[in-house]
Amino acid sequence: MKDWQIAEAAEENIKPLYQLARDLGLAYGELLPMGEKLAKLDYAKIMDRLRYAPTGRYIDVTAITPTPLGEGKTTTTIGLVQGLGLLGKRVVGCIRQASGGPTFNIKGSAAGGGLSQCIPMVPFSIRLTGDIECVTNAHNLAMVALTARMQHEHNYDDARLARIGLKRLNIDPENVQIKWAIDFCAQALRNITIGKGGKMDGLEMDSGAQISVSSEVMAILAVSTSLADLRRRMAKIVVAYDKNGKPVTTADLEVDGAMTAWMIDAINPNLVQTIEGQPILVHAGPFANIAIGQSSIIADLVATKLSDFVVTESGFGADIGYEKFWNLKCRMSGLKPHAVVIVATVRALKMHGGGPAVKPGAPLPEAYRTENLELLEKGCANLTAHIDIVRKSGVRPVVCVNAFHTDTPAELALVRQVAEQYGAEAAVSEHWLKGGRGAIELAEKVAAIAQEERDFHYLYDLEMPLKERIELIATEIYGAKGVCYTDKALTKIRHIDADPALRGLGTCMVKTHLSLSHDPELKGRPGGWELPIRDVMVYEGAGYVVPIAGDIKLMPGTGSNPAYRRIDVDVKTGRVQGLF
Repeated sequence: MKDWQIAEAAEENIKPLYQLARDLGLAYGELLPMGEKLAKLDYAKIMDRLRYAPTGRYIDVTAITPTPLGEGKTTTTIGLVQGLGLLGKRVVGCIRQASGGPTFNIKGSAAGGGLSQCIPMVPFSIRLTGDIECVTNAHNLAMVALTARMQHEHNYDDARLARIGLKRLNIDPENVQIKWAIDFCAQALRNITIGKGGKMDGLEMDSGAQISVSSEVMAILAVSTSLADLRRRMAKIVVAYDKNGKPVTTADLEVDGAMTAWMIDAINPNLVQTIEGQPILVHAGPFANIAIGQSSIIADLVATKLSDFVVTESGFGADIGYEKFWNLKCRMSGLKPHAVVIVATVRALKMHGGGPAVKPGAPLPEAYRTENLELLEKGCANLTAHIDIVRKSGVRPVVCVNAFHTDTPAELALVRQVAEQYGAEAAVSEHWLKGGRGAIELAEKVAAIAQEERDFHYLYDLEMPLKERIELIATEIYGAKGVCYTDKALTKIRHIDADPALRGLGTCMVKTHLSLSHDPELKGRPGGWELPIRDVMVYEGAGYVVPIAGDIKLMPGTGSNPAYRRIDVDVKTGRVQGLF
């Protein structure tokens, strides 16, 4: 059966919302139903009622460097929740909302897979309760305010501006910092010209679009701790600079309040469930390569008050997702992980060892279907790099080998041996095939590790100059020999370090997820390379600066064989089919 067929069958026995609420221990008014199968949680009421309640054990799930073969991080997150549930633990999972970009492109849904997935799958994968639409509209409202203001300042003199209560901002059209947002992978919109026509059609200028989940508005949703905090952050978004180099913010455009109005419902986390009926909170967006890539702080804080164990997920590998979880999210939330899971598969490690390329639609090469210990051992260098990254934070990781039917006992034993040699625990898990029953060993290892003492500490202090911070991340986390910069990047770094308002911001790196390096073709654990930083953006509202490495773009592209070709609707039942 396909994933969507498994999910559709499971929904016939979906746990009613009132029962989910009762299992979570929610009080009256804390569950906000959004139809029969979806709900939001009133985070403010919950946190106020449970502010003195104990905090549950906090587990993060990350992975090795992704490959086209897939590692199954979300599937493992859900499988671990199911496994802990079968051990009798009160457990809540926290995952990121699916973006329309990957759902309708190559990757497909982010609901998990097999017997470890979320239901209801279709609304989870397409729209959910509309949070990303709220982010998109709030972001584009800032662009509307900016472009309208530029047009009016271009067409009106100071006296006329004053009569309508406006002060000239003197915005530099060549120094606009944001683009339009759309939640699809639309490479044709990366670079566009807007304002063509007459003077009433806007100011003609270069522009473009970014995927919605890379918006600073999404970042603010992910890191805010309350509506008041979100409102404060929304006012600090830098949309452009004036002709003297002074930042122009959403507050300067007087659009920050209206943007927040779009977000008052989106700030509440969404509630779905696993196939086995455990609660999952879905909040904030993916793409840790070009964004923070974490489930929201609000969802995690709520979950730690409602359960004994919280399993949250960070995007892509430990070099990207876990590094941002560790040095950004945990610093902002005050939460510290009790355990970290690194997801790996035998076949992905073989690819990191030099295995053949995988072509869409073609049979899987024999190297991934038969035992090859030499290839696997070489690929384990990538696994050990991610173990080292997690251990630098002071936490001992658990390596989850997400098992496939093609894995041999010798291959599974080799990965376990390597993990243990490098100071990690290891567990083989069959959650995709067996659900929670297949994740018992993993759940037992994680529950045990979560009781251990740990020395969690950040990689850098916020007082460290930005250039030193970038170089520390590049060498200690990615394994680079050094960093090189464009003149543009160096100029911005000097400006950031000279500005007291920016100097204490965190660092959110933008880098390919397909390699520890900036080059997606370099697999395994590459050495002897330099990380090229070509630009630096300021996300003052979110609380961090964004160094951009290599050719990574804020708008992904749609491939030649996208998922939307296989998605359809049964017109007799109204059911969506073909999601995967």
